[in-house]
Amino acid sequence: MERPEQYRFHNGTKAALPFAPEEYAARLAGLRDIMELHSLDAVVLTSMHNVAYYSGFLYCTFGRPYACVVTRTACVTISAGIDAGQPWRRSIDDNITYTDWKRDNFWRAVVSVTGTGKAIGCEADHLTLERSEKLNAFLQPSRGMDIAPATMAQRMMKSPAEIALIKHGANVADVGGYAIRDAIKVGATELEVSIAGRDAMEREIAKRFPDAEYRDTWVWFQSGLNTDGAHNPVTNRKLQHGDILSLNCFPMISGYYTALERTLFVGEVDDASMHVWQTNIDCHEYGMTLLRPGASCAEITQKINTFLAERQMLQYRTFGYGHSFGILSHYYGREAALELREDIDTVLEPGMVISMEPMLTIPDGKPGAGGYREHDIFVVTEDAPEDITHYPYGPAFNVVG
Repeated sequence: MERPEQYRFHNGTKAALPFAPEEYAARLAGLRDIMELHSLDAVVLTSMHNVAYYSGFLYCTFGRPYACVVTRTACVTISAGIDAGQPWRRSIDDNITYTDWKRDNFWRAVVSVTGTGKAIGCEADHLTLERSEKLNAFLQPSRGMDIAPATMAQRMMKSPAEIALIKHGANVADVGGYAIRDAIKVGATELEVSIAGRDAMEREIAKRFPDAEYRDTWVWFQSGLNTDGAHNPVTNRKLQHGDILSLNCFPMISGYYTALERTLFVGEVDDASMHVWQTNIDCHEYGMTLLRPGASCAEITQKINTFLAERQMLQYRTFGYGHSFGILSHYYGREAALELREDIDTVLEPGMVISMEPMLTIPDGKPGAGGYREHDIFVVTEDAPEDITHYPYGPAFNVVG
């Protein structure tokens, strides 16, 4: 039997994608404008976020390479045989399946679309050294260009359809937050409370998006010392009276991540903890007023730094004050040019989506020890930013159990 290096397995009928065909056409037109500007013949996208953004297909790598190859006329996803027809059903356009029978069939499939000796754009921040060398060996490009910054800039400006989906995500996160609040009690474990939030969000996503794929929705629910980091995983620790808690709900809808993050306490709050919590809330509320068109990320960051420094709390800040939202998760994606940090000069524009999420971490053993974080998501508009997070923050609602 002669086994092929690649084939097209267009099995079944096309599935309902997260957005209408017109949305993907507009994205591809924007990418082709970038190609035209830089005289590129083709772009080889290899990151999960860019493949999903331009084609609709969110791959599961499991150690195998994937791509979306865009030329002036074609948009072709390249997927492994283990996925059968699903990548084609979830892609806006064409799909080629490569086989495992011979090493580097992935690159042979890519070059079947791009041809050799062409001007090629790629994502330099995603290609490993090995894959970069193979791209050069198989495609033999006449010229290469890092396309990642330009695609990131395109992704930072959300379309109305994207904003509508992100708003659904924020609503779903609120549902998870209420489910978590209901599950909090002395003796419950971080794991048990997390499961309640995750299950509530997944059911809500299925209700709102019955034709979607369901995966990757998660909760980080932390207590006590485990609240000191924003991304600390869940443990089996049991909640105790007086514990500081950190609620973190992350619904995933067709590759789009949203978040709800809140500080809570079990039963009561001591005076030292209340002082830190209220300071972080005041910082959060001040930061919200700064999210206006024309303000730069660095400018906003410096103003919040000054706010905390005046209260002798800046030394307890652990990371930037907010970031962009879109096609990203804890596995993939980062729109690093839209983060509230000192080294980011991006100016806010209407259509961007960004969080305000100050966090103060007081070391263990000090009064008020723990991590305090509030997090709201905003759509930047011509006027005041639109807060799409509705779960309440502060001690009036979040001293529970």
